[in-house]
Parts: sequence; C-alpha cells; structure tokens
Amino acid sequence: MTARDRDDLLLRLIALTKLAKAATLATVGLGLHHLLRGDVENTLLHWARAVRVDASRPIIQDLIMRATGLSQQTLSALSVVTFSYAALFGTEGVGLFLRRRWAEYLTIVSTAGLLPLEVYEIVHRISVAKVVLFAINVLIVVYLVARLRRQRASQN
Repeated sequence: MTARDRDDLLLRLIALTKLAKAATLATVGLGLHHLLRGDVENTLLHWARAVRVDASRPIIQDLIMRATGLSQQTLSALSVVTFSYAALFGTEGVGLFLRRRWAEYLTIVSTAGLLPLEVYEIVHRISVAKVVLFAINVLIVVYLVARLRRQRASQN
C-alpha cells in the first residue's frame, strides 16, 4: 500500500466516522421531534419495549425521569441543535469522502472547537468511552493538519 493509498484510506475512515455521527444524530433528532408530539413517558416506554430493553432498569428509569422533566421548548431546542450537528457532520463526511480541501478545514475547525467541551465532560465525569472519543478526535485534527501541511509543502 502506497502512502497515497494509506492517506486516502484514513480520509475515508474519517469521512465514514463523520457520516455515522450524522446518521446517529439525525436519528436522535427525529426521536426528539417525535417526543414533541405526545406523552414523553409513554413514548419512551414504548421505545424501550420495542428495542427489548428492560424498562425497570435504573438507567432507563433515570433517562425517562430526566426526559419527562424537559419542557416542550427544551425538547424543541435539543431537536434543532441535534439536527444542526447532524447536518454539520454530514457535510464534513460527504466533503471528506469527495476529498474536498474545504471539508478538511471545516473538520479541523469544528472538531478542534469541540475539544474543550470534551475535556470539560471528561473532567466532570470520566469514562473510558469519553477518553477514547477525545483521543480519536485529537488524532483526526492532528492528522488533517499534517495532511494539509504536506499538501501545501508539495505545492511549493
């Protein structure tokens, strides 16, 4: 495998990661939007049964309690923010998949911009998943910056 092939593979993996995040957030956004139309508690209990999750588990009960305490305005705002991030990640993913330089810059700015929030989350409630995701995002930013620098150097 040549260096260019490896570079393309890494770029496509990042693109697929961004597209997966976009799909996940779009699904969550649709779920939040659906919650705006009805009884939040019964809807969440129905979803838990549909995916065969024991609704009596403490984590599920905690989720339902938190969600039922949210106002319609808060649910609406969360839905808009979720769809906005889905659109951003989708744009990054498609742009990276098509090897567009603007997408590399967009991904660097948006990913690096969210790193302080990830650090805050890790400091307040550390988990292996949060640390792994943070490390992946740092590696994505470092890789894309190095890639852009290599491209710039090869043009000079």
